[in-house]
Amino acid sequence: MERSPMNVPVYLEYDEEQKRFSPYVPDIPGCGEGETEAEAIEDLKEALRLYIEVRGIDRAIALIRPQPEVRELDLSKLAHV
Repeated sequence: MERSPMNVPVYLEYDEEQKRFSPYVPDIPGCGEGETEAEAIEDLKEALRLYIEVRGIDRAIALIRPQPEVRELDLSKLAHV
């Protein structure tokens, strides 16, 4: 059975000390790492493939929560100077 695409957010952090990228999907266990962003994303994809292979795609989908809308506030305007 073919499934429709399901895009999930990928968060990417960079560790300046380690000089490595670490991407992750907030709701699904697993993460990746790599010296470049592309390498780290490929590592994350492999981790997600393994999770889906073991737990199943339905379990992975069930873990995903709707993403909240994001708003920004300018903290400098809130400071009493």
